[in-house]
Amino acid sequence: MNYQDILDFKIISYERYQVSVYQLLEIAVIIAATRAIIWLIHKLIRSRISSGKFDTGRGEALFQIIKYLLIVVAMVVVLDVVGLELTFLLAGSAALLVGLGLGIQQIFNDVVSGIILLFEGTVLVGDIVEVNGIVGKVKRINIRTSLIETRDRINIIVPNSKLVSDNVINWSHNRIATRFSVEVGVEYGSDVELVKRLMEEAVKGHKSVSRLPEPKARFRDFGDSALLFDVLFWSDDMFRIEFIKSDIRTEIDKRFKEHNITIPFPQRDLHIKSNEASPLITKENP
Repeated sequence: MNYQDILDFKIISYERYQVSVYQLLEIAVIIAATRAIIWLIHKLIRSRISSGKFDTGRGEALFQIIKYLLIVVAMVVVLDVVGLELTFLLAGSAALLVGLGLGIQQIFNDVVSGIILLFEGTVLVGDIVEVNGIVGKVKRINIRTSLIETRDRINIIVPNSKLVSDNVINWSHNRIATRFSVEVGVEYGSDVELVKRLMEEAVKGHKSVSRLPEPKARFRDFGDSALLFDVLFWSDDMFRIEFIKSDIRTEIDKRFKEHNITIPFPQRDLHIKSNEASPLITKENP
């Protein structure tokens, strides 16, 4: 058996469809070439991102689109190599697709949503988003699902349809700082102006708080057990905002202690009202 006979050897033979060793080698070359092209494109896009010509989100979205297009082209070429006509394959599987239509409806919805995300760019890799009350950073957008990393470093796999159809807050779209607040109560009789000044100073000292607009403290209300205040401040570090608030609360508590300002706990006065003593009933001895 010579070299040509080995290449022409039929591994699979079914009616008019046959797969030879040579065709398997062609398929292997197509797969290897597709992987190499995808790797080169990814490297090129990453270099563009590093040089500042692309932002991370749009660069990753462009790469995902190109990758899926190349995979589709490679699949069509492989089918052509083995002699399967795409129109015949679709016609033969039409009944099966109709039967599976209802079952894969949600998957199809997620896939279409993934394509919309990649082309529209409303949510990009690196964006800080809030979905169903959960705040996280988008690490990857795939064709069906997206990977979101929460503040607790927990990776959540979210169907793309959630990012398209649900109410999603994209904090990264806010190119200016967002306003937040920290609330605190102090005991009755405290110096109101001093409390407001200390709260503003505590916020201004934090490096993640924007200098403009300036933080502003407010005397918000009279509470049941305390005078209620809050301080408004602006920050563009949404991903760490809870840690920033924690730092501000710590600094406020420190400054209050230095100036003998007390943060009270809820108190209730209990008044006990007793009935008047009933007259004694005496019993005469016989």
